[in-house]
Amino acid sequence: MPTAIATKSSRKVAVIGAGAAGLVAARELRREGHNVVVFERSDRVGGTWVYDANVESDPMGLHPSRAIIHSSLYDSLRTNLPRQVMGFLDFPFVVRDGKDRDPRRFPGHREVLLYLEDFARHFELTGLIRFDTEVFHIGLVEEGKWILRSRKRTRTDTDAQDDLWIEAGEIYDAVVVCNGHYTEPRIAEIPGVETWPGKQMHSHNYRIPEPFRDQVVVLIGSSASAVDISMDIAVVAKEVHISSRSATPGEIGKLAGYDNMWLHSMVITFSCGE
Repeated sequence: MPTAIATKSSRKVAVIGAGAAGLVAARELRREGHNVVVFERSDRVGGTWVYDANVESDPMGLHPSRAIIHSSLYDSLRTNLPRQVMGFLDFPFVVRDGKDRDPRRFPGHREVLLYLEDFARHFELTGLIRFDTEVFHIGLVEEGKWILRSRKRTRTDTDAQDDLWIEAGEIYDAVVVCNGHYTEPRIAEIPGVETWPGKQMHSHNYRIPEPFRDQVVVLIGSSASAVDISMDIAVVAKEVHISSRSATPGEIGKLAGYDNMWLHSMVITFSCGE
């Protein structure tokens, strides 16, 4: 096991999340001699890089009692940074042998997950992690002390709703929050959108293009995910229209290389036409 640095100021530290940030935080804290516990609500490391084909019960991700899916990955996603700049300094993101490995400079999301699993295994971090354990409350109980309340899931052989949960409370000297910010979608506020009869969803719940076959699709926004998803959907859709607040007059119109994709200025209102 990697050796920790002896220190007189060792603290009991909770790390919330076993994604990229949580793993490297746990590694560094342990190196400094702290007693580290990592809380991960899923059953594996990787955080947002764990692909889940399931989507939330509310396609827009607004209903408070919806079945929440943490990851926003779509099946075709690749990194928009080269692997050479994505790795940790002392554990570079190099090409590794194996039938499931992706050697491309801009690999798919599965390769990033494998890299994070390699990192956790190399630095022997798995023993620090409490899987299937969700933190639902953190509170300051006294100066320098925090109470952390969590619930541990015991998976059953039936539906996930029948899983058993056991709650616990513990005191920690410090808490490091590494749970990311990709679960709560940001929704554009456009007048009339609530009365529009068409199907609506947030990109958080997009996975594959097939449900949009032969449909006319409007994407609100033109950042990285919109570019990816628009090209993904264009293969099967009848028409794809991208609405962008940053589009200039010279850019508006049919996009080069596509017979069924157009760039527009931002939608300002929705209406139910005849």
